[in-house]
Amino acid sequence: MDKLVIEGGRPLSGSIRIHGAKNAALPILAASLLSEGNVELRNVPRLLDIEVMLGILSRLGCKASHNGDTVIIDAGSTDSYHVPEDLMKQMRSSIFLMGPLLAKFGEVCIYQPGGCAIGERKIDLHLRGLQALGASVEERNDQIWCRASKLIGSDIHLDYPSVGATENIMMAAALAEGNTVITNAAREPEIQDLQNFLNSMGASIMGGGTDTITIRGVKRLYSCQYEIIPDRIVAGTALIAAAATRGTVTLSHCNPSHLISLLHVLRRVGVQIRACNDIITVSSVGRPKAVEAIVTSPYPSFPTDLQSQVMVLLSLADGFSLMKETVFEGRFKHVDELVRMGADISVDLNSAFIRGVPRLYGATVEATDLRAGAALVIAGLAAQGRTIVEQVHHIDRGYDRIELMFQCLGGIVHREVPILK
Repeated sequence: MDKLVIEGGRPLSGSIRIHGAKNAALPILAASLLSEGNVELRNVPRLLDIEVMLGILSRLGCKASHNGDTVIIDAGSTDSYHVPEDLMKQMRSSIFLMGPLLAKFGEVCIYQPGGCAIGERKIDLHLRGLQALGASVEERNDQIWCRASKLIGSDIHLDYPSVGATENIMMAAALAEGNTVITNAAREPEIQDLQNFLNSMGASIMGGGTDTITIRGVKRLYSCQYEIIPDRIVAGTALIAAAATRGTVTLSHCNPSHLISLLHVLRRVGVQIRACNDIITVSSVGRPKAVEAIVTSPYPSFPTDLQSQVMVLLSLADGFSLMKETVFEGRFKHVDELVRMGADISVDLNSAFIRGVPRLYGATVEATDLRAGAALVIAGLAAQGRTIVEQVHHIDRGYDRIELMFQCLGGIVHREVPILK
């Protein structure tokens, strides 16, 4: 397994361009199956999860190529609705294939998806949404079969604003007969990006980014070209790293409106921020201030995907902070690793109590999931001495060579690749 070796204690400085959003690209890649022609997607990051999704599409008979940041999909040759178990177990986001395959073939077979071990993530809302559109659901051992001779629009209320369920319903309903209205829908920017992509293929969807989405079913979807939005979590990770190392960093090709909750927290800890159009500059000189309480919750509240990174910043703050996780119950696994580096953090159920310390110290730590891994890289950059982050494959799922991003900002970090004998 690859490792990241970090020599910490240097303020980050410089500018970087933020790559496309993983959480937007994955459902859009799945939705490409609905097109009757070629789809050209730009600003697609080179990530492990993206390669897994392209591998699944290829196994389904779809033709897909990834050159630079451009992906071209030809779904005309797709001949299977059975998602391969080995690839589905690698990635939670493979669940996005349910909606489009059901709409395309009237049938889909999947397995329980894999991904990061950050807590229980049931797919009940996905299945109930598809059943509301007329699908039958049958579970056989580890397999889940959905069938529908015809999808019919329906009014669907989500008990929880699940991003994945909202997106699966949108994709299936795009080709359903009649109108579908999703209430208590997820409001994330990635939802709006999926809506805009589907509409660029000829769908009729409105309300993305609000809690009510209306889909008017159409008979077919067509070729299109589309550019993926920038990754707000990658941008947030870079901003937090700048603050934790007391540096000055400028991000380009990002959307400040997608980061309002994080920018609010950074201002509370004393970071200076300038945002204009698609550029954000942050500057931090002194020790950060503690924050009384941060609670993760669905967008537009503070994102769970930035919880672990902000915890690193708060572990260096002057005073006592509280972090409450309400989205995933298993998302405090990074705490033990931060404590190994000198952080003073205790956990009680879904709350982390953080007493800031003057500095962290280098250690050998393990990335237990994607965002925890990014947090440990930030901790290593801010710490005194050498930090080794193991299990880097988790980080590669959502960051395009994270070491190169921080090298561009003056961080001393390199990847060690094991020599195969």
